[in-house]
Amino acid sequence: MKKIVLSALTALGLTLGAAAHASEGGIAWDKAPVNTTDTASLQNGARLFVNYCLSCHSAAFMRYNRLKDIGLTDQDIKDNLLFTTDKVGETMKAAIDPRQAKEWFGANPPDLTLVARSRAGHNGTGADYLYTFLRTFYKDETKPTGWNNLAFPSVGMPHVLWELQGARVPVYEESESHGHKVELFKEWKQVTPGKMSSQEYDKNVGDLVNYLQWMAEPAQNTRVRVGVWVLLFLLGFTVIAWRLNAAFWKDVK
Repeated sequence: MKKIVLSALTALGLTLGAAAHASEGGIAWDKAPVNTTDTASLQNGARLFVNYCLSCHSAAFMRYNRLKDIGLTDQDIKDNLLFTTDKVGETMKAAIDPRQAKEWFGANPPDLTLVARSRAGHNGTGADYLYTFLRTFYKDETKPTGWNNLAFPSVGMPHVLWELQGARVPVYEESESHGHKVELFKEWKQVTPGKMSSQEYDKNVGDLVNYLQWMAEPAQNTRVRVGVWVLLFLLGFTVIAWRLNAAFWKDVK
C-alpha cells in the first residue's frame, strides 16, 4: 500500500508540475538519450515502467501486446510484465482503485501514455524534462515527504526511485546577480549509496524515458521508415518523368 501511495504522488507531480515550472525558469534540462530504435533500452524501460509506474497510473492507450514491436514475445510479456492483468491484449491499467485514488489524492493519477510528448517547455522536450526530473531529487527534511527536486522545487512527492539512486543533497556556490547574492547549483553530494552507481542510474532513467517517448507514438519508427521510401520513390519518379518529358518534346519546335 505504501508503494502505491508513493508512486501515485510521483505521477501527479510529474504531470501537473512540469508545465507550470517550465514557465518559471529553473535549472536547464539535460538532453534525454532518446533512441527509439534501441530495443534493449526500450525493453528495460518497459520493465521499469511496469515495476515503478504502473501501480498507480495507467497507459490507457497502450496494449501489452504492442510491446512485441520492441522485440518481446507474448511469453516474455506474460512472464515478466503482466502484474495487473492476465491477458496480453489488454491495455496497461493501473493497479490502484480509481475510487481510492480520488479519495486519497483528490483526483485520479493521470494517464502517462502521452506524457513524453505533452510536457515540452522552453528548456527542451518532454523527454528532456522527465530525464532531468527523475535525476534531480534530493533529501530535504523541511518537506513533508522528505524530498525535493531541482527541476521542480517544492515538489509535493517523494523520490520513488531512491533505492536505486540513493540519497543525495545538492552543493551550492554563491554568486552575484544584479547586485544580489544568489546560490547556484554546483554538484551533488552522495549521502547514502543506492543499488546502482550514478552512471547505472542515469542509464536506467534514460531507458525509462526512452520507453515513455516510444510509448507516446509506437508507430513513429514505421512512419519515418515509410516516409523515407516514399520520398526516394518520388525523387526517382521525378527523374524518370523529367527524362520522358525531354524525350517527348525533343522533336517539337
